[in-house]
Amino acid sequence: MGSPSHVNFPKNLVGHAGRTDSPTRSLMENLLGLLKIRVKRGINLAVRDVRSSDPYVLVATANQRLKTRVIRKDINPEWNEDLTLSVSDPNQAVYITVYDHDTFSTDDKMGDAEFEIKSFLEALKMQTKGLPNGTRIKTIQPSRSNCLSEESCVVWKGGKVIQHMCLRLRNVECGEIELQLEWVDVPGSKAF
Repeated sequence: MGSPSHVNFPKNLVGHAGRTDSPTRSLMENLLGLLKIRVKRGINLAVRDVRSSDPYVLVATANQRLKTRVIRKDINPEWNEDLTLSVSDPNQAVYITVYDHDTFSTDDKMGDAEFEIKSFLEALKMQTKGLPNGTRIKTIQPSRSNCLSEESCVVWKGGKVIQHMCLRLRNVECGEIELQLEWVDVPGSKAF
């Protein structure tokens, strides 16, 4: 894995520059753009050490994995860290797993969640020109089919489409992760 904010393109898609049949060209032909995920904070995360935990977040898709830095001894950590994924499939899910960093043993899992990006991408296609700053474009309600702990709003803010979400972690006794999504257009991609 690269640095926390580094985009890891799938190894099978990285080819040689200049070749017309290269997988890189195929990646660019299928690339919709980049999804910047701001991992804002953890809320009431599970204790995995004596009195606290040393959490970090792993963000993954089917072929990419990125992680935040470890925050020592904090069950309410604030990362405010941007991780950027390449997106070529609007139906792909993004998986979030929180771990407790351990020095002398395997890191302990502190829960997981997932979210779909399709609603966010649909909001990007809407006509946003002339919208007042802070306009709510779309609202996604929490349900049994998603990990949202509260309604998630897609808003037009500062000339960008942004989605705020708070995910309830599964497979653990407690904990939530707060995220913000932002789209990054890439020249030559299949932008909206």
